[in-house]
Amino acid sequence: MICRSLVFVTSVVILLLTDNAYLAAQHRLEGEQLKRSRINFDQGWQFHKGDIAIKRAVKAGKQGGLTDADVKVVTGEEAVIAYTDKNKVADYKPGDWENVNLPHDWLVGEPFLHDDNIGSQPAGNGYRQPGIGFYRKEFEIPEGDEGKRISIVFDGIFRNSTVWVNGHLMGNHESGYLPSFYDLTDVLRYGKEGKNVILVKVDATDFEGWWYEGCGIYRHVWLIKTGSLHVDQYGTFITTPVVAPGKATVNISTTLQNDYNVDRKFTLISRVFDKNGTVLSSQSSTQSIPTHGKLTITQQANVVSPQLWSPETPSLYKVRTEIVEKGITVDNYETIFGIRKVEITSNGFFLNGKLYPVKGTANHQDFAGVGVALPDKLNAYKLKLLKEMGSNGYRCAHHPPTPELLDMCDSIGMLVLDENRQLSSSVQGIEDLTTLIRRDRNHPAVFMWNLENEESLEGTVTGRRILETLVETAHQLDSTRPVTAAMNHGWDEGGYSDVLDVVGYNYGQRGMQYVKDHEQYPKRKMFVTESTSYVATRGEYEDNRGQGYVSNFGMGVGWGLQPGQDWKHIVQYPFLGGTFVWTGFDYRGEPTPYRWPCVSSHFGIMDLCGFPKDGYYAYKAAWTDTPLVHVFPHWNWPGKVGQKIMIRGYGNCEEVELFVNGKSVGRKKAEPFEYFEWEVVYHPGSLEARGYNGGRQVASQLIETTTAPEQVTLTSDVDHLNADGCDVAVVNVAIRDASGRVVPVANNLVRFSVEGDGRIIGSGNGDPSSHEPENTSQRSAFNGYCQVLVQSGKTTGEIRLKAVSETLVGATVILKVQ
Repeated sequence: MICRSLVFVTSVVILLLTDNAYLAAQHRLEGEQLKRSRINFDQGWQFHKGDIAIKRAVKAGKQGGLTDADVKVVTGEEAVIAYTDKNKVADYKPGDWENVNLPHDWLVGEPFLHDDNIGSQPAGNGYRQPGIGFYRKEFEIPEGDEGKRISIVFDGIFRNSTVWVNGHLMGNHESGYLPSFYDLTDVLRYGKEGKNVILVKVDATDFEGWWYEGCGIYRHVWLIKTGSLHVDQYGTFITTPVVAPGKATVNISTTLQNDYNVDRKFTLISRVFDKNGTVLSSQSSTQSIPTHGKLTITQQANVVSPQLWSPETPSLYKVRTEIVEKGITVDNYETIFGIRKVEITSNGFFLNGKLYPVKGTANHQDFAGVGVALPDKLNAYKLKLLKEMGSNGYRCAHHPPTPELLDMCDSIGMLVLDENRQLSSSVQGIEDLTTLIRRDRNHPAVFMWNLENEESLEGTVTGRRILETLVETAHQLDSTRPVTAAMNHGWDEGGYSDVLDVVGYNYGQRGMQYVKDHEQYPKRKMFVTESTSYVATRGEYEDNRGQGYVSNFGMGVGWGLQPGQDWKHIVQYPFLGGTFVWTGFDYRGEPTPYRWPCVSSHFGIMDLCGFPKDGYYAYKAAWTDTPLVHVFPHWNWPGKVGQKIMIRGYGNCEEVELFVNGKSVGRKKAEPFEYFEWEVVYHPGSLEARGYNGGRQVASQLIETTTAPEQVTLTSDVDHLNADGCDVAVVNVAIRDASGRVVPVANNLVRFSVEGDGRIIGSGNGDPSSHEPENTSQRSAFNGYCQVLVQSGKTTGEIRLKAVSETLVGATVILKVQ
């Protein structure tokens, strides 16, 4: 249809215009055809779990280097990956494949296996066996696209992926955390030539980390179409070398690629826009680029009275890049950036000229129900929860993040410590670091590069040499951001720290190492790259080795601190710059201090669903100005009537008073960033805490003994969804008594069903020892709560989610789809 329309328009032009005018109009049409497009390629894939025997072709056949006859499922059944000719599909058996949309993590649906040999260390990946899988997709390319450069970008595949298109081997990519790219132009079929088939092999049997890493194409896939003269991949680099109240200088570096067989003369236009779409500056450069060459052009613009980016005011700007030939735009490219000034000195972290300690958390990338295959909405949901707690910093632990997460951090205001996966100066190691920095260096949220985490070579001469090469590489690619390493030893050995801009301390409170080093090396720039490592299971108040639960009264692990105590050090020693608490959320794998039956960690301030643990309130009290008091445990202890119970709490008030069944048991002065405690005698009824500032009550919390579970309630984070097949509602499920109070020990099984164009994509309950399937339509509550994730289809209307549980009153939530 597109091609016929272009032919019709061209015919009209021939009739109405002179020869010269016709040529100009034809060139305009060509320009429109050559403009860049970025097409989401997530829909309509097929998945086959298990290996497929593929023979390596030694002679290209009619349809390419790999024929259908060369491809067999291990069982002996055929698994067609290419068309035998333009009109006929060979004996393709859909039963071999499952229809899926991306992102997709097949490991999250696998059963748990009590085998400590799985993963890089015992229990490391959460007792699920990774393996090999294949993805297949059929697609068409319009005839009018012939002549364009067409490439595919995989934002993340875990891991060791191999790609074929129409039987042609395109390449292999080992990293599970960095994007891979393939130019498909030469091997595609256009229009009437027939459909195209892409095949992706994913071999996740090896690992990169010591946590749950998933299996599959778990990030987005994009089809990129450009003309043969275009902006290179990650081809813009925008910096703000001068930031002042009245004016900011914006440097725009643009790298172009010429895929033509002749030199091309062009004009590069770069326009700077504010958030309202107003053009603030326009720069133009006319040059020539040689055949099959690259050219980098630097331009400079000024922004008057700039709006500075910060977590409180995340103001963003945009550069729109255009390549113009003979008056026609042949490529268009947009880059979001922010104007801010970051300085890390021996006195601390400064943002826009002010001391600004970073209130950060470290985070892996998984979530309840979906493994590592998070729809964009779930990344946004996690960031929202962190912001509500008062956090302004996010550490990508221990790997490069998905690009959309950085976009979100730019827009909501969250400083990011962007992290390289491994300490390696090999060809692959340098290539991976280069990709990371070129991809992410325009994000204002990214304030520092972290080159490694707790590598065994820290503090050694060999480690220093490798690190020095990585530091030099980072500085060449981006001289505007400092580099660090998250070290847990060897800070003052082997010259390792000397090659860093900022020395990172993981658990530097041990022996007060960072204070001693500050005294010994007063010019050293320092940052607490990791702290706390407090372990607790939400809603549990006694250690239970058999169940794998850890009490919220626990003393944590030997190398960590109590919640909030790490922030006390940042306040006392501002030269530390800030901290990243380990971790914002529980994550699959690395269960500590117990292994089986644990399958998830206990480190999170929140659990795997985002439900707060008690330690959450230590950070909210420290990081927000809202008066707060929080005490625990719950007040349902039928077997402990008349016995003494320890009460612990967190707050940011000057004094706290505790009431048991309406009677005061005393008022205490609260020490900032430390917990307070009482020992009281338990009798059913109520527990109330009141916080005072200047003798005036400013905060309170009431906990009551509940009756038996009576009803299920549903609370969605949104009341409407987009009809895009991607949007997600996070629906939190609570088990309540007749008075509407959450029953803190309830574990009722809840079953879910959906009416309308929507589907359940996963569920969770935050139980680190739960072995329930995550991709089914039921879930047991854990200590009063569970969660279900509902994804929209592509039809407007309503989605009705129903929840039922035996003996309990059910609930329904209605989601509008628009």
